[in-house]
Amino acid sequence: MAVRSGRLALAVTALVLLPGTLLGCSLGGDEEPADRPDRAPVEEADTKARERVQAYLDAMVAKDAAAGRNQFCAPLHEGFDAAATGPNGDFADHFEVSQATITEVRSGSRGQEVAVTLTVTAGSRQAERALDFTVTRTGADWCISGEAPGTPAPSGSPADPDLSATPTPAG
Repeated sequence: MAVRSGRLALAVTALVLLPGTLLGCSLGGDEEPADRPDRAPVEEADTKARERVQAYLDAMVAKDAAAGRNQFCAPLHEGFDAAATGPNGDFADHFEVSQATITEVRSGSRGQEVAVTLTVTAGSRQAERALDFTVTRTGADWCISGEAPGTPAPSGSPADPDLSATPTPAG
C-alpha cells in the first residue's frame, strides 16, 4: 500500500507541475508589457511624465495655479495650496516665467524624474533656475509626486541674482 501512495503522490505532483513545465520560461519573463498592467512600458512612462510636467510649466507661464494644482497627486494638493502663490511659490506674483524647457526625462527610484530649466524675470532681473519633478503612476493616471530644486548651473557661469528677495529702498 505504501508503494501505491507514493505513486499516487508522484502522479499528482507531475500533474501539478506539468502545465508550468509545458509553458516553460514564459511565466513572468516573456509577457508583453500590455499583459502586465502594474508596469508601464518605458515609452509610456516617459511620455506621461513629460505631459504632466509640460502642463504644469504651461500653468506656471499662464499664472494658472488651479491648472498647476491639477498636475500634482491628491495628497500634495493641500501643501500646494499653501505654498504655490506664496513669496517663493511657483505662482508668486512678483516674477514671471518667460521660458520653461524640459531638459531630461529619466527613470528614478520613485518614478520618472523630469529635469526642467526655467527663465525667471522679476522687474529688470532675469535668472535661470533648475527644477526636478518626480512623476508617478497612481492607478491608471499619472501625477507629479515631487518637486525639488535642480542641479545648479555649472561652475564658471555667472551667479544668478536672488529673485525671491524683496528690494530694499536705497537711502
